[in-house]
Amino acid sequence: MKALNIVSIDGIRLDAALHPSVGAARRGTVIQAHGITVDMDEGGIFVRLADRLAEVGFSVLRFSFRGHGGSGGTQQGATIAGEMLDLQAAVDAAARADPGPLSIVAASFGAVAASLSLPYLERQLRGLVLWNPVLDLHRTFADPDLPWGVENFGPDGQRQLGGDGYLLVDGEFRLGRVMFEEMRTYVPLNYFVASRVPALVIHGDQDSYVPYDVAKAASAARPDCDFHTVAGSDHGFDSRERENEAIAVTVDWLTRLYASDP
Repeated sequence: MKALNIVSIDGIRLDAALHPSVGAARRGTVIQAHGITVDMDEGGIFVRLADRLAEVGFSVLRFSFRGHGGSGGTQQGATIAGEMLDLQAAVDAAARADPGPLSIVAASFGAVAASLSLPYLERQLRGLVLWNPVLDLHRTFADPDLPWGVENFGPDGQRQLGGDGYLLVDGEFRLGRVMFEEMRTYVPLNYFVASRVPALVIHGDQDSYVPYDVAKAASAARPDCDFHTVAGSDHGFDSRERENEAIAVTVDWLTRLYASDP
């Protein structure tokens, strides 16, 4: 693994790491897009996924979105539009590092930027993997109906947003007014369903953060999309065993996808 410094088009420096392929086969590059409040490690599971993918012939680029981890910018200044710029910068860096086929693995809120960017990235992508994806911003954040969203984005949170210009997500991440307004506007679900990039969605059926039924219905509504349920799992795959399941399914699916290339 080696550290990378990527600069987004608006000058924000992004903390990043490249895991070069160590396998005999050279398959291409996988970019990992993490969720909100975390960083490019995604609690450690992205590091383990990167190592497994490298073993079977993929190069892997991990990066932290602006306002997250060691990247530039501020939490309160982070926006969905800015995360789309960050993802594009990561795609450009991956193409420079390895011009082979490109795929994205996006977890939770990382699926927002990934889905909204599909019209621009469609021709570059070989595959897309979404873990517990946020596809309905309204139900998850703006008007939440699951316990995590109600706790963080309910009346108390929105009062804080109105008074302070931010609300605290999980008591630690300052989500600003601009991003919250974007959550009322963007519909990543529509972009995901309209896409023809081969996709895999992995979702825990006991997710108390992000609606499982939305992801399942979206997967059924588009062509060339596989759906895998992690039985009994809450958001983020809530045990080492369930994390290992998500990693194994992802590595197997990407390996088979690239093996099917003409």
